[in-house]
Amino acid sequence: MDAAPAFEEFKPASDCECPGCVYWRRAGMHALPPGRGGHPGAHGARRALVLAAAAGSVLGPSQALPAAAAPALESFPQVGAGVAAPKGDDPGTPQGRQSPLHGTSAHGAQLRTTTRAEIIGRARQWVNARVPYNLRRFWADGYRQDCSGFVSMAWNLGGNEWTGTLDRYGTRISKADLAPGDILLFHNPANPERGSHVTIFGGWADAARTSYLAYEQARPYTRKKATPYAYWKDADRYRAYRYKGLRAAPGPAGSTPAVSGRYPGARSFGPGAHNAYVTRLGQLLVARGGAPYYRSGPGPRWGDADRRATRAFQRAQGWTGTDADGIPGPLTWSYLVTGKGRDIPGARGAGGGQGVPAFPGKGHFRPGQSNAFVERLGRQLVRKGFGKYYAVGPGPRWGEADRRAVEAFQRAQGWRGGAADGVPGPETWRRLFL
Repeated sequence: MDAAPAFEEFKPASDCECPGCVYWRRAGMHALPPGRGGHPGAHGARRALVLAAAAGSVLGPSQALPAAAAPALESFPQVGAGVAAPKGDDPGTPQGRQSPLHGTSAHGAQLRTTTRAEIIGRARQWVNARVPYNLRRFWADGYRQDCSGFVSMAWNLGGNEWTGTLDRYGTRISKADLAPGDILLFHNPANPERGSHVTIFGGWADAARTSYLAYEQARPYTRKKATPYAYWKDADRYRAYRYKGLRAAPGPAGSTPAVSGRYPGARSFGPGAHNAYVTRLGQLLVARGGAPYYRSGPGPRWGDADRRATRAFQRAQGWTGTDADGIPGPLTWSYLVTGKGRDIPGARGAGGGQGVPAFPGKGHFRPGQSNAFVERLGRQLVRKGFGKYYAVGPGPRWGEADRRAVEAFQRAQGWRGGAADGVPGPETWRRLFL
């Protein structure tokens, strides 16, 4: 079982060192006001551009912008313009400051709880969506599209933080204690816009622990990349933090004992096994697209659903033979715990649950959120007979009608208390789309 190498190789980003790519990596500094570390000449250039426009100057297709006006455009890179990702050095990305979630007026200060798997899951969503870097724009979930907004989103914070405040939500840890979902943070108090950056630790990329899998928001879009520890530049100034609201992965109805992230051994799985590791395996598989294999649970007793979902995940990595026998070995477990590898594609042949879409995460279903998942949820609730709460819609903005409809559906499953809070989780989502 799991005879594949113990570490995953990653294709590096573009190594382009042409003047254009170097220019874009340095562009952020010129786009800022001098009081925040920007280049003084940028504002004179912007004024020159405005005066030129007011005078009715028109640049023809063959004319270049005046050299003095060029820096004024640096803070507005065009999405999809083909800007290459940095070779590996500091991405040169300035950041916004503290702000509420987009579409809300208050900055939520309450510490929300989350799990490591949920943190990595949210980070992966931005990587898969290739969210463009932009310190002035917000993604559909309300978080700012810069490095600190990305971490605020992954940590499920109540607002957009920046490198000068993220440490308040974490506890300092050592390099030896780093685990997926922790962050590596560098804040330059002397000049916050020069070098300040933050990444999410996704697991070690080599046995010597000289590089790690970093999830980060950098130009041109969110990336997942093997990165030297602690970063390409200013490595000695990065500090490791663990989110204060971190909790163990939740179990099914009732409670499940917390289990270690280490591989518990092959005896913990297979026919006759009945323990908390089986439950956690099922939960991790559900988060990676394995929900259609489970008619109920996951639970602590090993069953055919666990075997089939595990085999589907192994095959998604390209493994065959005994490496895809449906029994999790050390590598399968490592991939699931750290968020590595590929998700289960479509979960075909699951029986009874074929076509269930992957659960997008609870972060999409909160007050102020507006996205396609909310509307899809609402339409499915209507189809299931829980549409009486909608006076209009359903629509993409989460509201009280959505919450009440979800709560009614959950109560129809026989759930009570926190299991029927009106917020969809993976099991609510799975049953709703069966």
